Amino acid sequence: MSSAEIFREIIAALEQAGIPYMVVGSFASNLYGTGRGTQDIDLVVSATPEQIHTLLSLLPSSQYYFDVDTALAACRRKDMFNILDMERGWKVDIIFEKPSPYHRQAFQRRTAAEIEQVPLVAATAEDTIISKLEWAKIGESSRQIEDVAGILRVRGEALDHPYINKWVKDLELSEQWNRARALAGLE
Repeated sequence: MSSAEIFREIIAALEQAGIPYMVVGSFASNLYGTGRGTQDIDLVVSATPEQIHTLLSLLPSSQYYFDVDTALAACRRKDMFNILDMERGWKVDIIFEKPSPYHRQAFQRRTAAEIEQVPLVAATAEDTIISKLEWAKIGESSRQIEDVAGILRVRGEALDHPYINKWVKDLELSEQWNRARALAGLE
């Protein structure tokens, strides 16, 4: 099933609630690299509890499942919560922006993009790489490394390598970065 409809609905609700966001995860890596199918939409947001209340009030409870208390607790902890589209089977992860220097900078660098002809805001290719390397480090996920390798193969020299290398070093992601580069045939 196409993601365009759910992107339109969720993005419209985020914008109406005044919540800055960026698409991350698989959809971001699909923008910049080799695509893979997913039923998950990952969005990083910078929002207050009041904005989260507004966002959730804009989503019809007959179509979307979410828990308001879980969402507000995630907002306080700078964690994440899920919105489930019960009709079409999509899961939307709402991830609160982390207060670290890297995550603040990545959020500031977000860029206009388009997914299935839906205009939206996404993480940059470089920040998608760094984020996926972080997830690979946390979860030892080969899928994250494969996504990074796909971006490297497609974007190659067009990437801001000094920016990536700075954060790879600062966030201690060298092992994951080297694995992705090797998989992309760059080492």
